[in-house]
Amino acid sequence: MKKIITICIASFTIFACSKKEGNMIVEGQIKGLKKGTLYLQKMKDTALVSVDSVKLLGTDTFRLSDQVDSPVMYYLTFDGNTTDKRILFFGEEGVITIKDHVEKFGINPKISGSKNQEVMDKFNVINKQFQSERLDFIKKDFEAKKSNNEELIQKVEDDYKRLVRRRVLYTTNFAINNADFEAAPYIAITEMYDATLQMLDTVNKSLTPKVKKSVYGKSLQNYLNQIKKSEQE
Repeated sequence: MKKIITICIASFTIFACSKKEGNMIVEGQIKGLKKGTLYLQKMKDTALVSVDSVKLLGTDTFRLSDQVDSPVMYYLTFDGNTTDKRILFFGEEGVITIKDHVEKFGINPKISGSKNQEVMDKFNVINKQFQSERLDFIKKDFEAKKSNNEELIQKVEDDYKRLVRRRVLYTTNFAINNADFEAAPYIAITEMYDATLQMLDTVNKSLTPKVKKSVYGKSLQNYLNQIKKSEQE
């Protein structure tokens, strides 16, 4: 009986040790989190799948991993919650460190080790300013329409159109200036919804060969192909 138990324990140890870490390590600390499960997730086709997880019992540090063939967006979620509590970050080969607090999980995490995430952080600083201005215009538009002041309503609409143009130009130039990072086509796909076909095509042509072969590089090309095809029909 002892031999059987010993063999089982040895087999389990071999199995546990045989799990290989991927080429991306995600480690860090969630202060205040003493009990719970962290999930490392990413999009596969149209579904969000978990690629690794770790249960935290009495500790707030973690280590997760995945095999990254092409830099893509990942989600770090607490107990599988993908809406209220999540950290979105650009995953790539290497060691990525994430530090956050359980009470404000996902609001302002500190992420380092990902060059593409650094690009996204720079973009988000200005993009948040545009988002703030957009919210101000929503308030101004509501007040203008409430006052029935046609001149004021028209002015607000014209000013808002100028804001949209400024944001599109900024986003286009930012993507072009960072064309050697996979973040560039990702930004084009997710943030250039007000851009013209010509602007999107300009970004696409500026991408380096390596980035063109990436997941988001291919997605941008497919997106452009669909637009061009629909215009020809």
